[in-house]
Amino acid sequence: MDYGTLRGIIAVIILALFIIIVVWAYSKNRKSDFDKAANSILEDNHKEEINKQETNNNV
Repeated sequence: MDYGTLRGIIAVIILALFIIIVVWAYSKNRKSDFDKAANSILEDNHKEEINKQETNNNV
């Protein structure tokens, strides 16, 4: 086995790993996790606004 063949095998392995990761990331099982992560930013902002309003009301 020469260097070119080894590079070809490694390229195929890396391509296969990339495809597996993409399929895993876009699978329907991951959708709920991504939705939670997306909404967590909005929930944090909403909590901060509520805390600011409560602080202003207490003053």
